[in-house]
Amino acid sequence: MGFHDLDLNEQLLIARRGTAYFAQRLAELTDEQLHEPTGLAGWSRRHLLAHVGYNAAALCRLLDWAATGIETPMYASPEQRGREIGEGATLSAAALRNLFDHTVARLDEKWRHLPAAAWEAQVRTAQGRLVPVSETAWMRTREVWIHAVDLGNGGRFGDFPDVVLDSLLADIVGMWRRKDLGAGLVLAVDGGEPVAVQPESPPTEKVSGPLAAVVRWAAGRGAVGVSAAGVSAGGEIPEPPHWL
Repeated sequence: MGFHDLDLNEQLLIARRGTAYFAQRLAELTDEQLHEPTGLAGWSRRHLLAHVGYNAAALCRLLDWAATGIETPMYASPEQRGREIGEGATLSAAALRNLFDHTVARLDEKWRHLPAAAWEAQVRTAQGRLVPVSETAWMRTREVWIHAVDLGNGGRFGDFPDVVLDSLLADIVGMWRRKDLGAGLVLAVDGGEPVAVQPESPPTEKVSGPLAAVVRWAAGRGAVGVSAAGVSAGGEIPEPPHWL
């Protein structure tokens, strides 16, 4: 069963659990530690925290769109999004923490008060996809669980619910297929059937391991706990195709 097979209330519960997990990791960091770099190119923890806060605000705009029928994009443009994060990273540590708390509370309030009839209203993501506004539950789930790991102070993919891991892997493989990436790559999760990223391509390399480790690798967060075999791999763990 994947995330989208769950009842909406269960989906929102997992998103809230992810928010709490992120908040716990954040609370363990001192203000000074927010200046330190993350594994995301060019981003400090301050950039990451600004991004997670402004992401919640952007999802609020989609919920407003669904509630009112008035088109309200997540961001005015990719440039505006990048500028917002860059400027947000210059805020004081107290202001950044407040941004996170405030936008989390606002998003949760909009989820709780959206009329039942509006949950299937079509809205557009930052990538241009038309989706029902209920997709915001998955969009936020993905953000908070993964970025809790990106804070770099103890978050682990192994802490994610299995349904989140399964759905992340399906999301990533689906994106690779849409972008025609990963030819010859096979993913083998322990206890499951191997999955060819591009089924029409002859297999050339296989990445294997426990579910959490394979998802971590596929998401570009490091090759810990996975192994590789095949002509292309040569025994070394390959870099995953770009995802987002």
